[in-house]
Amino acid sequence: MPKSEVSANVLLETFWCFFVFKMSIPVVDFGAYSLSEKDLTEEQLHKLSNELKTAFTEVGFVFLENTGITEEEVDHVMDICKKFFLQPEELKQPFSRKSFANNPNHGWVSLETERLNPRRPGDLKEAFNTASLHPDIKWPSSEALKEFKEIQTSFFLRCKELSLRVLRVMALSLGLDPELFLNAHSLIGTDKNGTTLRSLYYPPVESEKAKEGQLRCGEHSDYGSITLLFQSSEGLQVRKRSGEVICAPIIPGTVLINIADLMQRWTSDQFVSVRHRVLLPPVGDSSTRQSLAFFVQPDDDVLITCCDGSNKYPPITAGDYLMERFNDSYGRN
Repeated sequence: MPKSEVSANVLLETFWCFFVFKMSIPVVDFGAYSLSEKDLTEEQLHKLSNELKTAFTEVGFVFLENTGITEEEVDHVMDICKKFFLQPEELKQPFSRKSFANNPNHGWVSLETERLNPRRPGDLKEAFNTASLHPDIKWPSSEALKEFKEIQTSFFLRCKELSLRVLRVMALSLGLDPELFLNAHSLIGTDKNGTTLRSLYYPPVESEKAKEGQLRCGEHSDYGSITLLFQSSEGLQVRKRSGEVICAPIIPGTVLINIADLMQRWTSDQFVSVRHRVLLPPVGDSSTRQSLAFFVQPDDDVLITCCDGSNKYPPITAGDYLMERFNDSYGRN
């Protein structure tokens, strides 16, 4: 298909999803179980369970409001990360992904290095993966970035706590032991668990000069259990279970949460992991985009089997599955 025709189709699809489907992702009030609350009543738990189950079985995405994570916290992380990304490449290179022996996923990912859709050119984004909290990890520490480690680590732990609360409600919504998912994520923050806080930066793009088929972030589904996403601007598109493409709006003060592939396998397709992407900006739009994604993974050694006792998917360890997906995104050489 000619490049001009591809661009026209993408623009048409973008307009259509904004016009028709903008609010198709449900919004759920998580205030009863926010980070500032210790317990919730049976009635509150039942309501939350039903709302999350509906969102995750029908759409795969949900906006949570009143989680306890504030816009100010998110802005603080994005601000320090932008300072890192705007440095010259030679200052970022020492922190490149695969430079850290104890955790090869930790560190900086340069522009066009990753292809989340392996059939497209490299994605037009940079990232910094906080995948290890090991005390020996080297962090950016220039004067402008002296708080980088503290800010990243603190936000990682905040996202971890919220994730565990969400996982507990998810288990209960399916009538499972509330500790089932929690026990499988007991090592988050160690090098025996692949959970990653990923700071993403999408630099200005001259869309007409991009490679054929190139996007800011190619179509993909996430790898692990769930993902928490904080966005600075619109651009994310989601393909619903029905096949419809919708655009995720920006709702201040919320976190967008989606199901990832291992959770879909775990629940025998009750919860659905759907594909999503970030398109190029319209021609003439030179704005940047930032987001923070907290990718929640089960512990590496956890064997993922269908929790309904079926054999719909073959067993696989979380660590092996993650490595397979990394090989697809970064190349097998």
